[in-house]
Amino acid sequence: MSRSFLDADVHELTQKLTMDEKISLLGAPNWWNTTAIPRLGIPSVRMSDGPNGVRGSSHFVSTPAQCLPCETCMAATFDPDLVHHVGELLAEETKVKSSVILLAPTCNIQRNPLGGRAFESFSEDPHLSGTLAAAYVNGLQSKGVAATIKHFVVNDQEHERTAANSDVSDRALREIYLYPFMLAQKSAKPWAFMTSYGRLHNTHCSENPYLLQDILRKDWGFDGLVMSDWFGTYSVDLSVKAGMDLEMPGPPRWRTPLLMNHMLSSKKLLPATINERVSNLLSFVQRMAKRNPNVVYGDGKERTRHNKEAEQFTRKLAAEGMVLLKNDVPVLPVKPENGKAKKVAIIGPNAKDRVISGGGSAALKASYIVTPFEGLTKNAPAGLDIKYEVGCYAHKYLPTLEDLLKTPSGEPGWACSFYNHDEHGNPVGNSVADFVLNDTRIKLNDFLPTGLTPTWTIKLNGKLTVEKAAEYELGLTVAGRAKLFVDGKLVVDNWTRQRPGEFFYGQGTVEEIGVVKLEANKPVDIYVEYTNTKPVGPESDRSQPALMRGVRLGGCEKINPYKAMDAAVKLAKESDVVIVVAGLSPDWESEGFDRPTLNMPGLQNELISRVGKANPNTVVCVQAGSAVAMPWVDDVNAIIQAWYSGNEVGNALSDVIYGVINPCGRLPITLPVREQDIPSFLNMRSENGQIHYREDLFVGYKWYQARDIKPLFPFGFGLSYTTFELYNLTFTNIVSHDASFKMDVSVSVRNTGAVRGSEVVQLYITLPPNGLTTPKLQLRGFGKARDVAPGESATVKISLDKYALSYWDAVYNVWRAQAGEYGVSVGTSSADIVLKSDFTLENEFTWSSI
Repeated sequence: MSRSFLDADVHELTQKLTMDEKISLLGAPNWWNTTAIPRLGIPSVRMSDGPNGVRGSSHFVSTPAQCLPCETCMAATFDPDLVHHVGELLAEETKVKSSVILLAPTCNIQRNPLGGRAFESFSEDPHLSGTLAAAYVNGLQSKGVAATIKHFVVNDQEHERTAANSDVSDRALREIYLYPFMLAQKSAKPWAFMTSYGRLHNTHCSENPYLLQDILRKDWGFDGLVMSDWFGTYSVDLSVKAGMDLEMPGPPRWRTPLLMNHMLSSKKLLPATINERVSNLLSFVQRMAKRNPNVVYGDGKERTRHNKEAEQFTRKLAAEGMVLLKNDVPVLPVKPENGKAKKVAIIGPNAKDRVISGGGSAALKASYIVTPFEGLTKNAPAGLDIKYEVGCYAHKYLPTLEDLLKTPSGEPGWACSFYNHDEHGNPVGNSVADFVLNDTRIKLNDFLPTGLTPTWTIKLNGKLTVEKAAEYELGLTVAGRAKLFVDGKLVVDNWTRQRPGEFFYGQGTVEEIGVVKLEANKPVDIYVEYTNTKPVGPESDRSQPALMRGVRLGGCEKINPYKAMDAAVKLAKESDVVIVVAGLSPDWESEGFDRPTLNMPGLQNELISRVGKANPNTVVCVQAGSAVAMPWVDDVNAIIQAWYSGNEVGNALSDVIYGVINPCGRLPITLPVREQDIPSFLNMRSENGQIHYREDLFVGYKWYQARDIKPLFPFGFGLSYTTFELYNLTFTNIVSHDASFKMDVSVSVRNTGAVRGSEVVQLYITLPPNGLTTPKLQLRGFGKARDVAPGESATVKISLDKYALSYWDAVYNVWRAQAGEYGVSVGTSSADIVLKSDFTLENEFTWSSI
């Protein structure tokens, strides 16, 4: 392809395109690429999912990648510098996947901890979310990779996400939900925005001119590319006229020559509007090609980076995001005492499981995984005697089996072959394509080999070897139809009759399970046959979805849950310290569905309560992207909110538990005692196509303070292995005559303990009375005193601007800062304010553009 495109005049290039070529540019040829026009040297550019890693361009044969902690864990660092480095690291990961666009960061608000994608978002607070989103975007784009900030806007739950209208007030829309996007645009200028699935003001966001034209382009001055979420386009002319440049994925459903030319001939679309969208697309592609010519014009291959610096950074990031919630006695850090050996029990369903991220778009094939058990045993100080019991299971789907499988020829994984069908729908002839897969989750939504008939079959073969003789449960979940055979015997039939389930974003079946007896170290033949044809029966409309195809094989030892729990309790009684690793997983937190309850699944709460009562020196490590109920909070002496910590989870957890790192993470969300305390309780689902945001401005900590509800742990909270004192609150460099308002706030932080550590300083603003219902405290600044030695002090400086003083005036449609006295509250959480002062703004001012 000619590189003359890099210097081409976009306006002139647009005029050279035929109308069909223009239309093709506004859609995509496949799941991950833009359209190339070889005739004019216009290249294709590739994109990939984030936000906690870079999957690459195939679900089917994924290229392994570094998996970073989830965004909630990133936010818990309260550290823009660390998050900026996240962006830099992910830019390099993106390029080795031959991509130049990352579909990240997710900038939605954690309005509801039960939201399926809550773990993908930074925080419940718009200032923290926007500040860290800007840092992430700046890091990515400093290395030439485009950020695609998403999902614009009010994409805060999964229930009826493509249909529901967000019924939200103008003030809440501006001050809560648009606010982080506005901060990111102000401070980082993302090169692309992705629209959300749902509706705002009863109009889908992808065809909403108020959102895409009036706010994004006119008020905020955005000049980049607007793309849809995947299958988030619902019209031809409306989305084009509203300002949505690119329909994803391809092949397009709406932006086809047939439909678009019909709109042009009927003048529902004008050529000038098409040209404007095409110019935006070409300008974006040209920008990416100029910054990354070796990638855009490269070989297109995807690679895995093995980079020690990236691995060490991921470990540091995960550890600094972990939040120490409780540490009585203190139990932590765990170390031998006076040369005496210490007995340590590791218990819990997540201890040996590979829980590194939530599910859906954020999930990826990790290049390696250090489980909590591996990290805690490998990094244990001398003198610790470690034993393990599972205690209970917590999975929704049986764990995948790729690590226990080999192909018939002895390679790791299992063999996959595609076959065409004859006229009767039966597989015939030789295989069309053959692969070796290192995953027992087979997703075919973005890949099919060429030459297939409309209906087809895949055959999967491998040898399964287990280390322990026992009964094992094996399960098949499918979007299509499948059967599982073990040594030639049918074990699972998910073919003849099917039950609808949540697999593949709610478009597949439940998991059907069979039981087999396996001997230790004796391989058995595993054979799965899958077809994309429909079964006969009332569920057939659900069994062959329009968007997703695939099959998932899982399995594990069948256990008696109460015998397993009794064994864990017995081990706890015999130990000096117990470490329980529990929580959620991609089975429970994922795109496509919301969590049904705040409780952890299975018998985990009962397990923790019994273990804690047997031995109070229990450390509970919670792996979850958001809040979970903790009815056992008084039964244990230590709690760590470990989030989803990426592929270094085991090493990072050991660094915190063994005291290699002094924890400094702080909660970016409020942890409620019970579901009824959640601000959006009773309004967490779509009702008749409406999502009612009745809590309005009072999201997260603002609700708990206004209603005087004591949370389990407040926003901003986190403990350390040392103690700190905050003092000397001062204001300097004040410019206060108009919207150019500036003020610097300084706070001194002294380490009053015996261990070097870091403290997060949080600044909350109280607006003067304005006759409107407004939260009392709103986070408007934060900073970190890093690595302060015992007895020493550091100064944290926080800069405020017009954003810190302003509220949205819904009558005049402007931001307004009124004259009066503003309160400044500084503390170590939203509930622990230790310093207060105030200042006066003499003259009111308004503003609209950022």
